[in-house]
Amino acid sequence: MVVTVNTDYTDKDISRFKVVFTLVVSGTECVAGIAGNGFITAIHGAEWARRRRLPAGDSILLALSLSRLLLQIWMAVDTASSLLFPATYNRNAVYIPFKVIVMFLNYSNLWLAAWLTVFYCLKIANLAHRLFSAMRRKIPVLTPWLLRLTLLVSLGFSFPFSRDVFNVYVNSSVPGAPSNATERHYLAETNVANLALLYHLGILLPLATFVLAASLLITSLKRHALRMGSHATGSRDPSMEAHLGAIRAISYFFILYMFNAVALFLSTSNVFDASSAWDILCKVITAAYPAVHSVLLILGNPGLRRAWRRLRH
Repeated sequence: MVVTVNTDYTDKDISRFKVVFTLVVSGTECVAGIAGNGFITAIHGAEWARRRRLPAGDSILLALSLSRLLLQIWMAVDTASSLLFPATYNRNAVYIPFKVIVMFLNYSNLWLAAWLTVFYCLKIANLAHRLFSAMRRKIPVLTPWLLRLTLLVSLGFSFPFSRDVFNVYVNSSVPGAPSNATERHYLAETNVANLALLYHLGILLPLATFVLAASLLITSLKRHALRMGSHATGSRDPSMEAHLGAIRAISYFFILYMFNAVALFLSTSNVFDASSAWDILCKVITAAYPAVHSVLLILGNPGLRRAWRRLRH
């Protein structure tokens, strides 16, 4: 199947506006994400360097923040290259390594965020089931293996993109009909079966894991909050406020994760024309997700909040 992406240079003002808008918005999001995830990585990385070990939750959070830090740096380079140097970017020798690396980092990000939600679910949710209790006891031992599994699975799903699953090249320029302007056709040859299999498994597997864990956690927190509300003695019970805050935080994370997964699937599957409004929207969403969630993680973690206050002062 051949997917044709047309870039018409006759409307230079609109094209220039799209390039500037995408660079400014995505660049701002990437800078914010690099700052937030870099802060989390520095705090937990220093703790690991001092003790040579971290609790299970902090280990997953360190791996997730490091993955997102690398992802946002690479996304900034990828977006700038695709918009400013499209002819060079769309050559096989450049496009395929960019695609493989960005897919590996995205898959790692999806899996690590899912494992972090699974950890919070096992730690916080109150479910009377033997399997749940056994997983809660074993999660500290399983965490290093989950991190290694994430690395291997992400490599396994991203490596086939280097084997001509994508074959992108620049066709010869053809003159535009009404004027002397030049229209370039960027052609992407896509093996649809392999592409669908990779995208569906690479994105839907961590998505299903995340949705299951987040749903169980939100349900458990809501049930516990309702029980506390029926026995509350005051309108400002701190425990009730903490549970409501946890529900809001997980709900925000749920919404962000879903939007990111959908935008990632659409933006990397050649559904939209390059530099179209929908393609730009997908780029903005995928750049915003790691940045916004890093802020939520800092605000929701007492240790990170204290470190952030010390840094500010």
